[in-house]
Amino acid sequence: MTLGASQRLHEGVAAVETMTRFALAVLALASGVYTYLGVRSLLDGSPTAVFFAAIIYSASVSVGIYAFWSYMARFYPHVTTHAGRVAMLGVMALGAAMIIAMSSWLNAAALAGSAALEQHLAETVEDYSGDLDQAHQNALAAQSLLPDIQRASERFAQLAVSERQSGALTGTQGSGSVVQLLSQMSAQMRELENGVHASREQVTKLFNDGQKRLETMRRLVSAPGAVSPRADQFSSEVVALTGVIASLGQTSIAPSIRRAADDLSLGFIAPVADGGNADLVNRQDTVMETVRSSVAAQSRVLSEAADEILARAPVAERRFVPLSSAEAVLRYAADFIPAWAGAISIDLLPGVLVFILATVHGVIRKQEEKMPFAERITAAELLKALEVQQAVTARGVSPSEIDAPPEGEELNNITSLEARARAKDRSHEDR
Repeated sequence: MTLGASQRLHEGVAAVETMTRFALAVLALASGVYTYLGVRSLLDGSPTAVFFAAIIYSASVSVGIYAFWSYMARFYPHVTTHAGRVAMLGVMALGAAMIIAMSSWLNAAALAGSAALEQHLAETVEDYSGDLDQAHQNALAAQSLLPDIQRASERFAQLAVSERQSGALTGTQGSGSVVQLLSQMSAQMRELENGVHASREQVTKLFNDGQKRLETMRRLVSAPGAVSPRADQFSSEVVALTGVIASLGQTSIAPSIRRAADDLSLGFIAPVADGGNADLVNRQDTVMETVRSSVAAQSRVLSEAADEILARAPVAERRFVPLSSAEAVLRYAADFIPAWAGAISIDLLPGVLVFILATVHGVIRKQEEKMPFAERITAAELLKALEVQQAVTARGVSPSEIDAPPEGEELNNITSLEARARAKDRSHEDR
């Protein structure tokens, strides 16, 4: 039964030999085709030069893969020593790494390059969207100071009206130096308020422009068709959006508010009291000093609020880096594991066939080692042995005179027996 199983394995190995060669050729050709598609996206130059360069490279890859796995399938199953097996496995690992380096990543680029490039564009859109929002928030932060500025302006204006109509501050109605000072402070606050309003309109305009750029970029990412032309147009939109973000960073009115707040206290110039008597002059001086203190307090509040806004982290400068499909596949490899698995499997699947052949040949050797020598020889080998015996007898050499093999060791083939007979025959001739 062991002989029958061993024979069937021998027949199976012989039967799949042609199929193994065909499978190696098909896999090598498929790898070459996808390598061609991948390498073509990396080359620059005239279409003819790119075509022939890609063809030559892909053909070299196909031949190299077919030759490598053919050698491994031919020799690895028949290496029986431990050191030899380790050496062959080391060679196989080195060859597999070289195949992945020269072919598999290009295969992955052909399988998922467009999708990886679209993902790169999509992530770029999200990054720039975050930058636009941050720049918009920084530019609008100064708008939070508008209510304080309006209240201060209204307070000074109301005090001026009260002083003019009823003399609420000095006790003497009329448009004197106090009214003049209060009106001056109110005018300065209104001017600052108008600057904040103008800044809001400019910020809104820039933000709307940036939103339109982002919408165009998102449309380019999801549009059908080849990705390369879309990527070129995408780059143009990125340049325009970068300018919008930079403009938003320079539009903030917080620095202006900070300078205006300092001017309120440092540049405070009170008019000369113009009262008709000393008592009124003293009262006007007292009120104007109170106004000075109020302006200083208001200036300090605005300065602190403006400093908080200016302390915000500015939008970091971002640079868009266009990628080829092969580079995109490498950068986003973790997101395209199925494509990488398919690309590597095309190149390394013959290794499975090599291990199958090695396992089958190992089983055959173990089965034949357990059989007696008489059961291991075929009818043809038996006939050959009889011919050798007849030749030995015809030359006058007794079979018993031929050296027997050492104890515990059997002859593995008929060639050894014939060699021993010829050696004995030459020994008799010498005598």
